Amino acid sequence: MARPNVTSKETLIEAAKRRIAGHGLDKLTLKAVAEEAKVTQGTVYYHFRTKEQLVFEVVRDLCRASWERLKANEKPAAERIKDGLSSAKSRTRKDAYYHQLFLELAVLGFRNEKINEQLGELLEEENAVLAEQLSEMWKRSPVDGVSFSTWGILLNALIDGLALQSLMSPGFPSEKVYGELDAVLQMLTETAVKQHGGE
Repeated sequence: MARPNVTSKETLIEAAKRRIAGHGLDKLTLKAVAEEAKVTQGTVYYHFRTKEQLVFEVVRDLCRASWERLKANEKPAAERIKDGLSSAKSRTRKDAYYHQLFLELAVLGFRNEKINEQLGELLEEENAVLAEQLSEMWKRSPVDGVSFSTWGILLNALIDGLALQSLMSPGFPSEKVYGELDAVLQMLTETAVKQHGGE
């Protein structure tokens, strides 16, 4: 028997994640999420209204969980960078769906103003979290004249761009590229520490 409308949004988001992981984005519908969560379709509709809004909420939930892990990481800067890049790289595997969902939403955002606004806000949040983390690790920018907010934007764009290439190019050398990006970020971190007395 279906439960009444007391089911939390978070429960439905988790059901949507399980559905996507098990059956793919193409098979995701409000009805499928209702079946997965063992609630009525109306309950899912009450919280999300459209499949697009549901997908956005899944993406936002995945982002926020990733940010919380990043913020909770109290390891030295070099290890935090490795952990962050490892997490980013793991989201580009064939069985990972985060960037596929994100890119679907980006395309949809060109035609849907609400999704466009929500994605824009999400990107701004991501940029700010990255800027904050870099500020904590570096204390001051390793390159004079480049602000932490710009570093956050650049790093976020770089990670999303690498994910796009990884998803679209079967021969993308993921291990090599992420390893070399780690070397670049480690060098920037060392520069920041030497020049500005960071960590």
